[in-house]
Amino acid sequence: MARLVRVDTEVGLFFGVVEERRIFLAGQRWPWDAPGWWEYVKGAGERPQHLPYIEVEEARLLAPVQPGKVVVVGLNYRDHAREVGAALPEVPALCMKPATAVIGPGENILLPPVSRRVDYEAELAVVIGRHTRQVPVEQALDYVLGYTCANDVTARDIQQKDGQWTRSKSFDTFCPLGPWVVSTLEPRALNVTCRVNGEIRQQGNTHDLVFGVAELVSFISEVMTLEAGDVILTGTPPGIGPIQNGDVVEVEVEGVGVLRNPVRSAS
Repeated sequence: MARLVRVDTEVGLFFGVVEERRIFLAGQRWPWDAPGWWEYVKGAGERPQHLPYIEVEEARLLAPVQPGKVVVVGLNYRDHAREVGAALPEVPALCMKPATAVIGPGENILLPPVSRRVDYEAELAVVIGRHTRQVPVEQALDYVLGYTCANDVTARDIQQKDGQWTRSKSFDTFCPLGPWVVSTLEPRALNVTCRVNGEIRQQGNTHDLVFGVAELVSFISEVMTLEAGDVILTGTPPGIGPIQNGDVVEVEVEGVGVLRNPVRSAS
């Protein structure tokens, strides 16, 4: 199992691989879909040798990917749909977040002054590893690089006012991702937890997903081409609620780790 990161070092930004207390630097451009690297991250090969490395303490973890687009799937947990009184969707309900919403671990979620209620939404995020277009369900996971934690931060009052989701989910800092991408993980039964100031607010499991990861990748690839680094947010379990200035939000996905972000007012 590889843990794939993007780090800020004294000599620039790099993609890397975490092994124990070292980060081996794989390059400054996306390397994971290249021959040799793809086999390694999917558990079918060895890490390329003679890579420079830094100690973990010397690096600042950034969002592990720079997606061209973030595709958001709504109402994809059965219990969450019941929580908000919505019928289960017949096909995945999609909207988008811009790349400018993405932040990494430890960065501040900024509360925009135009909203009076901003909510956390803990989610499993799927990271696409290679050019993906019109792939069948049976082959869809072959195009997935791995998985990370996500917080689909949402201005709930704006969402309700607009009657659609894009503006409410698109503010800068509204898509924390991290701390890394885990490349070999079975996504069908993972615990997803959200804590605010140490108190558990959400607890769910991906076995409750209406549409699983393979179904989502296949469905979305029929609509739009997915490129390496693009991210799919798979939905949130029940227990959504507001965050306030000074809070600390933690999203934990079993097998991945913990994504931690402070909350601050933007003004």
